[in-house]
Amino acid sequence: MTELLDEPPFFHGAIADLRVGDLLTAGYRSNYRRDVVMNHIYFTATLDGAGFAAEIAAELAGGASVPRVYVVEPTGTFENDPNVTDKKFPGNPPRSYRSSTPLKVIGEITDWTRLTPEALEMWRERLTALLSDDRAEIIN
Repeated sequence: MTELLDEPPFFHGAIADLRVGDLLTAGYRSNYRRDVVMNHIYFTATLDGAGFAAEIAAELAGGASVPRVYVVEPTGTFENDPNVTDKKFPGNPPRSYRSSTPLKVIGEITDWTRLTPEALEMWRERLTALLSDDRAEIIN
């Protein structure tokens, strides 16, 4: 990173039960494409964006998964998330980033704007379509 992309705090949405000091690392399967092992760990500068990611992860995992939002600190360089930056949104309005180096958990947030049941159902339908589309690509 040669320029500051955004100011902390940064957030990561997940279903993992983590503690302060834990490290989030790349190398796990994508929530969106189970056949893809991710080379990066993703995070955002928006609380509600991380909450959305956590709820989608819980939805995709099924069962009794609990969506969680963590305050994280990058331990190395990071870049704009090419899966959304300029590909889906001009610039980076979702303030989404990725890093190949770990993110350190420095706290947990329990209060964020939750998806309504109607919005969750809409995303459930979109995700079903996305997961069955062989053309859907993750820039890894």
